[in-house]
Amino acid sequence: MKQNERIIIFPTDTVYGMGCSIFDKESIQKIYQIKSRPLDKPLACLCADLQQIKDIAFVSKNVEKIINTFMPGALTVILKANAKIKKATGFDTIGVRIPNSKTAIEILKTHGAMLTTSVNDSGKSPINEYNEIVKKYSHLADKIYPPCENSSNHPSTVVSLIDGKIKILRQGDITLTQIIETLK
Repeated sequence: MKQNERIIIFPTDTVYGMGCSIFDKESIQKIYQIKSRPLDKPLACLCADLQQIKDIAFVSKNVEKIINTFMPGALTVILKANAKIKKATGFDTIGVRIPNSKTAIEILKTHGAMLTTSVNDSGKSPINEYNEIVKKYSHLADKIYPPCENSSNHPSTVVSLIDGKIKILRQGDITLTQIIETLK
């Protein structure tokens, strides 16, 4: 990432995201501080494509089927992190998602995979109104992108796919039944 764009806020297909490079430990810590987020609650990783996901996590054939069916889109999958990412983040697992947003994909192609979280104080509803985001976060983020596309204003479904087990951690628009059907 450009040195002057370490923490950015940008629109996605779900809600606005606040993110930084997956390897920028200082900015990752700053995001936790900005949000008053507990340090044991990992940030999700937005990726531009399947290859970026494979660069950071272990992807089985079944996981690849799920990714190819629902991404880009509102599904975050929790996978085992590879050694490089475990060292960078301190976590054994990582949640990954490819957003269905041209703006977000271009940002991710330019800056690489980014650890992200919704724009809000931890535990509060996401803020998705651009003027409100600018007012609250302009002094905390290095760049805030204006809205370019419609977002659903709903967070993604989060599903753990660790060790071949499928478990919904947060229900969004994509259901467990839809995920299981993909593997038949």
